Amino acid sequence: TDKLHILMNNAGLSWGADLSDFPYKAWARVMDVNVTGLFHLTRELLPLIDAAASHDNPARIINIGSVMGTQPMADGAYSYTASKAAVHHLTRTRANELAGRSITVNAFAPGPFQSKMTAFATATDEQAETVGQRVPLGRIGAPDDIAGATLYLCGRAGSYVTGAILPIDGGQSVQHGMRLFKE
Repeated sequence: TDKLHILMNNAGLSWGADLSDFPYKAWARVMDVNVTGLFHLTRELLPLIDAAASHDNPARIINIGSVMGTQPMADGAYSYTASKAAVHHLTRTRANELAGRSITVNAFAPGPFQSKMTAFATATDEQAETVGQRVPLGRIGAPDDIAGATLYLCGRAGSYVTGAILPIDGGQSVQHGMRLFKE
């Protein structure tokens, strides 16, 4: 293609271990995928994104952060939470840098959803319900929650939004002392 209207940076992984056992290689791998990969892929695709951007209809970049990047908690996923905080910071930095090029840059900060990454805690409906009980809205996220936010940011309504970290977390980002997966 000669143009890229929307870039969704969705690659990510996590690692969980006690602080005393957290391996250096796991820290580096999570940072490489979640932060370094996002940074370099976006940089490499900027010529195509620039080609799609216009004043009336900006090109869009959406980065996937996490509610864990907005709160001082790790649940043993030290590199994950740090990497997602870095994604949020890069989102705001890039939003500032690219606004003049008619490119919006925003991020989602999802709470718990059923996925491969959260299968250890949400694989069954019973597990998902248990995790959902810790969410202020009383449930984990559903695919439509992310889809609706994506349509908003990538549609006309989102053309004047940049630098936002949109919590899609059922209220967890405003909850104090939250725990996602551990008692």
